[in-house]
Amino acid sequence: MKYLAVKAELISCVVFIVFLRCTDSTSDDSKTGGDQQDNLSEYVEIPHIDFVEMSKIQPHIGDESIIWYDDFSSEKDYMDGYGVIDSNENFGTSGGSIDMGFNKGDVDGRGNRKVAFGDFPGNPSVINQGQQYDEVYWRIYVKHEHGWEGAPAKMSRATSIVSDNWQQAMIAHVWSGANNSITLDPARGVDGQTDQIKTTKYNDFDNLYWLGNKPASDFQISATEESGYWVLVESRAKLNTPGMDDGINQLWIDGRLEAERKNLNFRGSYTEHGINAVFLESYWNNGSIKTQGRWFDNFVISTKPIGPVVSPENPTLYKTPYHEPGELSAWEIELASDYEGSDVVFQSNVLGKEEKVVVEENSGVFKGSLKGKTALSSGKIYFIRVRQKNSKGKWSDWSRWHQGFRVE
Repeated sequence: MKYLAVKAELISCVVFIVFLRCTDSTSDDSKTGGDQQDNLSEYVEIPHIDFVEMSKIQPHIGDESIIWYDDFSSEKDYMDGYGVIDSNENFGTSGGSIDMGFNKGDVDGRGNRKVAFGDFPGNPSVINQGQQYDEVYWRIYVKHEHGWEGAPAKMSRATSIVSDNWQQAMIAHVWSGANNSITLDPARGVDGQTDQIKTTKYNDFDNLYWLGNKPASDFQISATEESGYWVLVESRAKLNTPGMDDGINQLWIDGRLEAERKNLNFRGSYTEHGINAVFLESYWNNGSIKTQGRWFDNFVISTKPIGPVVSPENPTLYKTPYHEPGELSAWEIELASDYEGSDVVFQSNVLGKEEKVVVEENSGVFKGSLKGKTALSSGKIYFIRVRQKNSKGKWSDWSRWHQGFRVE
C-alpha cells in the first residue's frame, strides 16, 4: 500500500510538471514571438504584383531581330486562329489580351493563334517570307484567373512545317508537366538515318522521335496560389548543326531558367526548312474542370533573347486585388536587382489601401546599390516582392521575387 501511495504521488508530480512545462512553454512563446504565433493561427493570402507600368514605346518596335509582336490592342493578321481580344484583361492599364480560357468540360479553349514566317510552305500570311530561321525565341505573359484549378495540356510551340499538308520536321512544345508545372517536350520528325521526313501530317505523333520532357519547371504556373497575376514565359529553340547533336531547347519563367534540353538532334541533316511557325494554344486533354479564364499578352517572336517589358525609371506597380475577408489594412514592397533578393535597392513605406505605388522617394527609400538615388538605373532588370496586412493586423508572408522588368 505504501508503494502504491508513493507511485501515485510520483505520477501526480509528473502530471503537474508537464502541465507547468506546457503553460510555461506557451508563456515563453508569447514573450519572444507572440506576433509570430498569432500569424500561424490565421493564414493571410500572399499577394503578387499583377503588372508593372510599361513604357509607351517597347524596344520590339523597329528592332530587326523581331519577327512578330502583338500586344492585342487590336486584331492582327495571323495565319490562323480563333477567339477574341478581351479588353477587360491586359498587362498594363490599356489594350487587351487574347482570351485563352475554358468553359467547363472544354477540351479546346476559347482562343488560338498561329504565326507563320520565313520558309513556311504554301500561301498563308507569312512574315519575312523566304528567310530561313535556325533559332527563335518566343515570349508571352500568361495570367490564370484568380482561383484557377487544374493544368491545361498545351501552351505554345515552335515548329518546322515542310509541306502543304503540314508535315513537321521538328516541334518544340511548351506543355503542362507534373504538379501544375510546365515543361519542354521537343520532338524530331526526320528519320535519323535517311534524313527523310517521317511525319505524314500535322501532329503525327506515331512518326515523331521524342527527345525527352524532363525535368519540368520548379515553378507551378497553374497552381491555385499562383493564379490572378501576369507571369512571364519565354522559350527558345535552336536547331542542331546538320549531322550533329547540338540543338537547344530552353524555358524561362519570370527570368529564371526553369527547364533546358541540350545536345538535341532536332532535324538530322535536313536543311530544306527551318523553324517557320509559332503557335499559341489552349487545349486541355481531359477537359477543363470548371469555367475559368486564362489570358496571353505581349506576344513576341525574335531571333534574340527577349526578356521582360520595359518600364520607366520611376514605374508604377500594381498589386493584385485583396481577396481576404475584411479589408486590406496595409501592404509593402521591396525591389531587388536580382531574383534572389541579395541586393535590395528599394523598400517602400507601409502603404495604405490604394493597390498601386510609384517607385520614388515619396513612397520609400532607395538602398543597396541604389543608395542615395532617386530612380532605378536605365537598362537594368529589377524584381519585386510584396506582402499585405489584413484588417485584423495580420501580415502575410512575402511573395517570391517575381515580375521582373527592365528600365528604359
